[in-house]
Order: sequence, then C-alpha cells, then structure tokens
Amino acid sequence: MRKLLFLLITFLAFSFFILSFGELEKVLSTFEHSDWRFILLAMAAVTSWVIVEAYTYRKLYLLMDMQESLRHLTLLAMAANFINVVAPTGGIGGIAVFTDDAQKRGLPRGRAAAAAAWFLFLDYGAFMCVLALGILVLFRRNNLDAGEIFASTVMALIFSGLGILLYIGSRSGPRLERVLGRLTRLVNRILRPFIRRDYLREARAHEFAQEIAEGLSVLHTSQRRLLTPFLLALGGKGLQTLVLMLTFLGFGVEFSTGTVIAGFSLFYLFLIVSPTPSGVGIVETLLPLALVSLRIPWEQAVIVTLAYRGLTFWLPIALGGLAFRLLQKE
Repeated sequence: MRKLLFLLITFLAFSFFILSFGELEKVLSTFEHSDWRFILLAMAAVTSWVIVEAYTYRKLYLLMDMQESLRHLTLLAMAANFINVVAPTGGIGGIAVFTDDAQKRGLPRGRAAAAAAWFLFLDYGAFMCVLALGILVLFRRNNLDAGEIFASTVMALIFSGLGILLYIGSRSGPRLERVLGRLTRLVNRILRPFIRRDYLREARAHEFAQEIAEGLSVLHTSQRRLLTPFLLALGGKGLQTLVLMLTFLGFGVEFSTGTVIAGFSLFYLFLIVSPTPSGVGIVETLLPLALVSLRIPWEQAVIVTLAYRGLTFWLPIALGGLAFRLLQKE
C-alpha cells in the first residue's frame, strides 16, 4: 500500500513539474543576473524558516505529550508542504503526512493530526497579523483595490472557519463529524458539475474528525500554552519577509520597509487564495502588478517575483520531495 502511495505521489509530482516547467525555467534564468551574496543569505533565511517551522511543530507535539526529534519533524514539515502542493486537498494531505508517520512510529494519530491542524491555524494567524500591516501600507498609499480587499476577506473567512472547527472539535467530536460531513457534501455538490465526481470522500471526513477531536481534547484546558508556538509562527513570517528584502537587495532594486511588508502580504495572500495549486500562474501574474503599484518598475517587479518564487516555493518543494523520499525509506 505504501509503495502504491509513493508511486501515486511521484506521478502527481512529475505531472506538476511538467505543467510548471515554463515557470521553473524562467526562475532559474533570473538568478544569472543576481548578486549571489544576498541570494545565499536569502537561502540561509529560507533554511532558518524551515527549522523554525519544525521547532513550532515540536512545541505543539510537546503540548500533546508527544516526543519527537527536531530532525524528524523538519523532514515531516518539508514533506507535508510538498504533498500540499502536488496533491492539493486544502491542507488535509499535509496533515495526513503527520498522522501516517505517527501511526508508523507508535504515536497517537489523533494528537499528531491536532498538532498539524493547530500549526495551520497559528500559521494563518501569524500571517493575518502581517497582512493587517500590509493592508495598512496599501491603504495609506491609496493602492488598495477591490481585488485585494476581496482576497483579504476570503483569507479572513478561511482563518475564522478553521478556528471555529478547532473550537468545535475541542469540545465535541460527534459535532465536528456532523459539521465536516455537511461541508464535504457542500463542496462535492459545488464541484461535481465541473469535475463530474466527488472531490472529497465523506467517510474520510468522518474518520478525520474522529482522529483530530481526540487530539484536540488533550489541549482543551491548556490553550494559553499556544502563545509560544504562535510567536514562533510569527517569527517564521518575519523570516519569509526577510527573504523578500534580500531578494530586492540581490537584484539592486530600491525598496522601503512598507514595500517589503506589503509585497510579502500580497505574495502570501495570492498563494493561499488562489484557484491553482499554491498560486502557480496566479502569483507570477498578479504580484508584479502589485509591486508596480508600490512604485517598483515593471521589469524589476517581474525579476523580484520570479526570484522570490524560486526561493520560497521551488526550493522548499525540491527539499520537500527529498524529505518525502527519505521518510518513505525509514
């Protein structure tokens, strides 16, 4: 079964890279004209960001009374990111990486699922803080348009919806099952006319609800202890913003602090609120336009977008694929 799953993921990854080859080729050619001192510093910041993510997971695992090494959680975090891109399922695929690994290592699946779900919520919460600053910058510069307001509203609804689900699950497993069952049927009803099949399996939704509710109940009385993981998630967003600043420096593009904050906010917003997996094609189209509105010349806006995309998307995807392969061998 595991071999079949690996072959399926490999096929999906191969298909994803083939479909995105044009973008990847542009990204690689962009770095030929960069100052590699700043690009290497940006790569170091990306590495630090990945380690901070793993440390956040480690804190959440400890809150769930589970012990796991930082090295192993780093591999899991990278592999989950890889799975979420090549097989997009709204984050459920990434959570499954943690639950399957927990089962293999004799840890409670429900607690691993809850830790991964809390990570997603805290990560979105940290981004909402940065997004608020970005929206403020755009508003003060009179650059806030209807599309950005709409995407920000969708992001706020996603964050709130996830928070509500976690709240329900921490108090009643059966109620979470009913809610996820209804959501699954709603999503399938909406998408069935377009894909002519059910996008989500209701049985899997019920199983997932049972698993995660068990884990959420562990943290029900100690949610104040989530402050440290939240601060770590906020630090991760700071490192991603730093990568964008170093990208500007690497290509000699003038910038201000407000431009970097607003640019990162829009980049990550388009990454999440996108009809394509991880915003492929959408980010490359919309982010240069957003940077131009922040007074960055068009050619430089395109270069910065492609380079930043390479550092924060393609590099982690490559590392995630390697991590997934290493986990399969363990």
